[in-house]
Amino acid sequence: MELEGVEKTYGGKSLMKTIIVYATKHGAAREIAERIARGINGAVTHDLKQGAVPDLAAFDRVIVGASIYAGAVRKEAKTFIAQNAAALSGKTLGLFLSGMGTGDGKTYFEKNFPEDVLKNVKATGFLGGAFDPAKGNVIERIIMKLVTKQSGPVNRIDDAKIEQFVKALL
Repeated sequence: MELEGVEKTYGGKSLMKTIIVYATKHGAAREIAERIARGINGAVTHDLKQGAVPDLAAFDRVIVGASIYAGAVRKEAKTFIAQNAAALSGKTLGLFLSGMGTGDGKTYFEKNFPEDVLKNVKATGFLGGAFDPAKGNVIERIIMKLVTKQSGPVNRIDDAKIEQFVKALL
């Protein structure tokens, strides 16, 4: 999928600098972060497991994404938000979740993120998920088979929802 970079630019440069930080277990949140980045001129991505996050002062827009399992967001994303709550309050903020559930994920956002952070969010998105049984353990494979009614790889990442999410942030 190629999202059009519809953000306003000046001299070919984005007017807002964007970082997308994410926490993933099997890679779906990373795939979603990369698709979002293709829709925002000059956006950079950062895996929260890969060390220190670049200084948030250098960015106008911050997008935080994470996979969700059994209703819980990856701890790396929760820790990032807790440690950077003050810095995030002055940014254009987006939150996305990756999972196999349906709907808008509103309950998951409310359950996993502090109210003071949620009130400053410009866009949220429950953007679908993907699972490759070869990457999961036995319990994960059983749960995913029950949830998806499939035993092979499943990809339910929703490009239409990703596009809506990007447009809401621009």
